[in-house]
Amino acid sequence: MIKTIDVCLSPDLMHLYTVSDKTVVVVDILRATSCMTTAFAHGINTIKPFAKLDDCLAMKSHGYFTACERDGKKVEGVDLGNSPFEYMDENLKGQNIAFTTTNGTQAIAKADGAKEIIIGSFLNLSTVANYLRGSENNVLVVCAGWKGKVNLEDTLFAGALVELLKDNIEPDCDTPLMAQHLYNQAKHDMVGFLQNSSHVKRLARLNIHKDIAFCLTPDQYNVLPILQNGLLKPFQR
Repeated sequence: MIKTIDVCLSPDLMHLYTVSDKTVVVVDILRATSCMTTAFAHGINTIKPFAKLDDCLAMKSHGYFTACERDGKKVEGVDLGNSPFEYMDENLKGQNIAFTTTNGTQAIAKADGAKEIIIGSFLNLSTVANYLRGSENNVLVVCAGWKGKVNLEDTLFAGALVELLKDNIEPDCDTPLMAQHLYNQAKHDMVGFLQNSSHVKRLARLNIHKDIAFCLTPDQYNVLPILQNGLLKPFQR
């Protein structure tokens, strides 16, 4: 049987897709899934994602570190924000994190019911691709976007994945092809390609610059976060 890959450009379009037979790859390049990948690469134990801020904050009393971002900014009074560099802290090794963001954790919630949910970023791009090659499932890449709107950086990741898997997994429709063409245009200078994109400009207004180049750097880590019983953990073969 030929496996297929499809791309959902916004979580608000999830009603168009059946996920019960699919591995869903949730991607929020700037910056939630990049943070999650970085965290596991630096020894975090688990991450519990939440769509709602209050639910996430309540985990503080259960011994969790709280990581909360809204509109690109760290929520006041929490332990961590949404920069991957925060998750490189040695003091976080072996800890559990409750995590909520404007877009990324909403996309995870919208993927509920999938056969499995994994976390993708440029930082673990080849690891994601290798896992999907070895899986029997069809694939759906869910781009977190921005508050229901499509964004470029998540679409570029989807295209990069389609490109890497082109000899193994067939595009289901035109959306993966569109993402693939976009990535092939951008791949030699993704930072430059994205300089006028909405979220890059939004982060620049918040004086966030170094995160952008880091989050667009492929294959920094070989970890694969996978959702099991509501908790993200590093996949172990």
